[in-house]
Amino acid sequence: MSDSSPLPPVRLHPEAELARDALSTPLLSRAARLARWASPETRVDAGGGLVEDQLPAAAEYLGLTGDDAAAWASEAWRVAIDTGLVEITDEEEGTVAAGEDLALLTGGSPQDVLGVWLGALDTVVADASVPDLDDLMEAMNLEEGAGEIDLSSLDWDPEAEAEFLDGVLGNLYLLTANEDGPGDRPVPLPALAASMIVPNDMGEPTNDVLEQVSDAMMRLDDQFRVLEPIGLVEYQPVDEALMADADEEPAAPVDDTDVSRYGMVRLTPLGLYGLRARLLEAGFAAPAVGDLVDKGADALLDGTAHFPPGAAQAETEQWLDRREPLDAARELLAASRGGDGGAPLRRLRCQQALSLVGPEAEPALRAVLNDPELGGLARVWLTERGAADVPPPSEAMIFWLTVDTVAAQLAAEGNSEELQGLVEGLAQQHSGFFAAAWRVDHPATADVLEAMGRLHPDKKIAKEARKAAFKARSQQGG
Repeated sequence: MSDSSPLPPVRLHPEAELARDALSTPLLSRAARLARWASPETRVDAGGGLVEDQLPAAAEYLGLTGDDAAAWASEAWRVAIDTGLVEITDEEEGTVAAGEDLALLTGGSPQDVLGVWLGALDTVVADASVPDLDDLMEAMNLEEGAGEIDLSSLDWDPEAEAEFLDGVLGNLYLLTANEDGPGDRPVPLPALAASMIVPNDMGEPTNDVLEQVSDAMMRLDDQFRVLEPIGLVEYQPVDEALMADADEEPAAPVDDTDVSRYGMVRLTPLGLYGLRARLLEAGFAAPAVGDLVDKGADALLDGTAHFPPGAAQAETEQWLDRREPLDAARELLAASRGGDGGAPLRRLRCQQALSLVGPEAEPALRAVLNDPELGGLARVWLTERGAADVPPPSEAMIFWLTVDTVAAQLAAEGNSEELQGLVEGLAQQHSGFFAAAWRVDHPATADVLEAMGRLHPDKKIAKEARKAAFKARSQQGG
């Protein structure tokens, strides 16, 4: 995932709602409870972890039972230390006290609560990249207390493991944010693992690649089990029957076609917020709907230029809600002027924004009827609303608006099927179109005609378009 191009815009839940979600996550709530439980008698080791003989009391206080109770309590304590809910007052004595950030969870703003949660998330994501210590011991045939583990002897690269998990989470973010993706529906774990392993241009995966995907699934199964208690994801683990020995009889009949047996993961609204924050910190352009509501029309039109339709409309609606219709229309029209390469797409976004504005904006549209860049779209807006006394456009204005519209579609969609249909329709509806189009005084005329020649399926018409493009470029001195 490159950090040079913006990611799809996401729609975040209100911060107050996300803060409530953060406070209710099992891991942060346990960490907060342990921070309040800590007393002058509480002791930590050199690494800040709760000393071993106090773990049972901590687990009991949290109401944890079973073989993993002490481990869960230890994890919650580590989060409390890392997020400042607990502070070490004397490293030599190993004494602690409640940290200043503990008060933020009850008396702070939603942003304060989310800041603490983001700190906890960093700790958990880092932990998820580290293999289970018992697994490491088993891999090296060591018994507990046998000495330090030589990580160099293992086939494990901490940096590569962290990058792999970051990549998986990035792909899950993309799938959730993309309007054509599953949205808030769960993603099968095999698909997520394959997105990191299988090359895009590979047809049928080889057995070696399939084995890598299977190994990746097992790693992710462990990692998502770690990530779920902090509220990043909702996770349905891999069915343990799939990991049983081949000669063992399953306890109950199983459906081999049920993909959910291989693990299903969904990014929560809180998780979407958290991953976006991490992406922003890493230098990615990760927009969210609502980012532009307090900015000018120029920022709105440029910012939504390459948004998917749904996100662009949602952003524009929020922007319009904060302004009077007439003032908004005037600001949008002024911001859409220009002869630069991005101007056609700005005018398209302006036209789409104006379609959401009521009749109060009519004076702003009438004021630009004679504007060579805006007169065409003004006439369209007025006519669609049944306004009276709308002067007909000149032929020059019609051709200019046509070139501007195609240029905007090219910038927004590239060589799409929709644009090809538009090109075919223009050539069919206007006899002699190319004979006149090359004379249009628009900066994008030559580029538009070249695109029409590239897109039109009729070789004869395509040739006419290319000739017209050559004339237009010669006229422009290019």
